Parts: sequence; structure tokens; C-alpha cells
Amino acid sequence: MSADPGLSTIAGDRGLLINLAYRMLGSLSDAEDVVQETYARWYAMTPAEQDTIEVPAAWLTRVASRICLDVLGSARVRRETYVGEWIPEPVPDRTDGDPADRITLDESISMAFLVVLESMTPAERVAFVLHDVFRYSYAEVAEIVGRTPAACRKLASLARRRIGTSHPVPASTAAEHARVVRQFKQAWETKDIKALLGLLDPDATAVADGGGHVLARLRPIEGAERIARFYVEIARRATGLRILEQTVNGRPGLVVEHAGATIAVLALDVAGCRIRRIWSVRNPEKLRPWTG
Repeated sequence: MSADPGLSTIAGDRGLLINLAYRMLGSLSDAEDVVQETYARWYAMTPAEQDTIEVPAAWLTRVASRICLDVLGSARVRRETYVGEWIPEPVPDRTDGDPADRITLDESISMAFLVVLESMTPAERVAFVLHDVFRYSYAEVAEIVGRTPAACRKLASLARRRIGTSHPVPASTAAEHARVVRQFKQAWETKDIKALLGLLDPDATAVADGGGHVLARLRPIEGAERIARFYVEIARRATGLRILEQTVNGRPGLVVEHAGATIAVLALDVAGCRIRRIWSVRNPEKLRPWTG
């Protein structure tokens, strides 16, 4: 084995690392920082030290996962002082840019899935993502998180239980989801409260994330009627809004623009023909991938 596997070989794993770190952290910007730090640690080694690593991809994955564990621990502390509700950073369906920086759009990055991951402990989240999403063995997970394979099996089992509890009703099909999102958009634009009430589950919840940077509800809005009236009031007060149907975290969602700038990205959780949850990300720092 050569002293340096070569930039192309190492860089070829960037896509895997970005996808892994995003699912672990729920933040594209944090995921990019983790990957940058991972590569920095690789190139901080001497050629002789690099030469002792038989599988660079496995080393990169192990280091990135351990950094994610540290980030998750500190993130919990940071979010205690976060202004309002914290929602994972939404990602668009992008075909431009570097393919290595693209997030693979599947069910494991749906907003509903990421929100459940937020309820897990850092160890549960890392163990679950590595084993259930990326199919690493429990022995490999154990080496990464510093626990026994049996302990990692238990962590992943606890994580699965959280997901099962949070998703008692199956999500809609892609076609059903798209139809409901389109109908919600039309009802919102026409300020049709009756139509909105017909689309919202009676116990629906709407959550907004402004991060203290822009005006946003600090607490969730509970109940279909309150949510419907809230969105109608937005349509009445705001002028010049443009609401677009776009893919948000692999599912049909909505993007709100004003004066050519993205001011909100909405992800919706749909079961059958009813909306159960709406997540509205307004924090400008989380809308960076949606500009331009």
C-alpha cells in the first residue's frame, strides 16, 4: 500500500461521510464541518502513519462518527439556550454542485424521521444510524462508539422503539403526499379556512424555527383550527409571497419566497389525506442551501 492513498481515493468517500454526518446531526452545516475536521485529521498524519491504515474509508467513517458523538453532546447544551423550537436543517433536491456534497434523498432523511432521531441520546442515534441506515455490523459500531456489540444492539433497539412509538400510523404514499401538499398550498393561497381544516388532522401540530433571527412562533401551535387560522392570517398580512412546491428532505414540501429570497421552508408529515405535522424553518442560517 502506498504511503498516501491519493486525494482521489480519500475524496471519494466524502459523499458517504456527508450523508452519514447529516443523518447523525440533522444539520448540513455541522455535517460539512465534521467532514472537514475528519479530513484535517487524516492529512495531519505522516505518510508513515497513513500507511498503517489498511482501509482508509473505515478509518474516515470511524473518526467522523466519533466527532459526531462529540458534536451531539455539545449540541444538546447549545439547544437549551436556542430561541424557540429547534428543527433539523432542511435539504433540497439538488442536481447542481459537487455530487460528493449531495444528500441522498430517502426515508432516512425525511423531516419526520430526523425529528424522532432528535429525541434519542447521542449513543442511540449514532448506533442506530450506523447499523440500521448504513448497515454496519454491531462489532463495527461497537468499535466506533466505544461499547460492546451487545450494548450497541440494545442502543439500536431502543432507537427503533422510539421510532415505532412516534409513527403509529404509516405515512402516506409519495403520490398522496404530493396531492395533499398541493391542496394545502392552494387553500393557503386562497385563504380557504374550510379547505385547510379538511386537510389538517384534528390533532395536528405546527412548529416554526426562527432561531431568534426572524419572527416565528416560539411554541408549537396545536389543533387544526388554530393552525388553519394562523396560516390564513399570514396570507392576509403578508403581501407578495410566492409559495412553491419543492422537494424537502426527499418528500414534497413548500418553499416560501419574498422579493426573490427564500424566507421559509415547510416540511409536512402526511398520513392518508390528512396533515399531522408541519415544520416551518425560518432561521436564515438553516436556509443557506435554498438560496440561489
